[in-house]
Amino acid sequence: MTDIIQNIQDRFKVSEVTKQRDNQYFITVRKADAIPVVSYLKELEKFSSLILLTAVDWIEQGKFQLTYMLNNPEKKLDIGVRSFIGRGNATMDSAHHLWEHVATFQRELKEMYGINFPGSPRVDEPFLLEGWDNIPPMRRDFDTKKYSEETYFPRTGRSTQDPAEHMRKKIYPNEKK
Repeated sequence: MTDIIQNIQDRFKVSEVTKQRDNQYFITVRKADAIPVVSYLKELEKFSSLILLTAVDWIEQGKFQLTYMLNNPEKKLDIGVRSFIGRGNATMDSAHHLWEHVATFQRELKEMYGINFPGSPRVDEPFLLEGWDNIPPMRRDFDTKKYSEETYFPRTGRSTQDPAEHMRKKIYPNEKK
């Protein structure tokens, strides 16, 4: 795997390399290099499978981290290609020309994080949240509790219990405090 990492570093600017285990590494590249790096890995290093595309919201730094996880099934190797994009204008080039199914991941990230992938098939169609009119729910500035309180009515007969106290009553029903 180290020779593959070196080949990438010879061709692209890599800011970080993390060895997770002998057959799994993560590399961090500039936004402009992310799609060229995954293209290189697919075409020349035989990482033929895209396992997932995911995002992390680094709200404090004002950016998202995108990770493309690729697999080379012949050599049983995994590599994650990480790249950062700004939260304010969260856009990334599409990789649907490399793997058709990446369009599904991109649709999900558009809906859940607000990250746009211009030119990706059906990226602007609702995916999971039909009729959603709030900020994307996976962004860390989305207030889940406030949304739930404003959207759903309280149901009578429901109560919240301290788990430790509840179990104490179940296990020792005759115990007095």
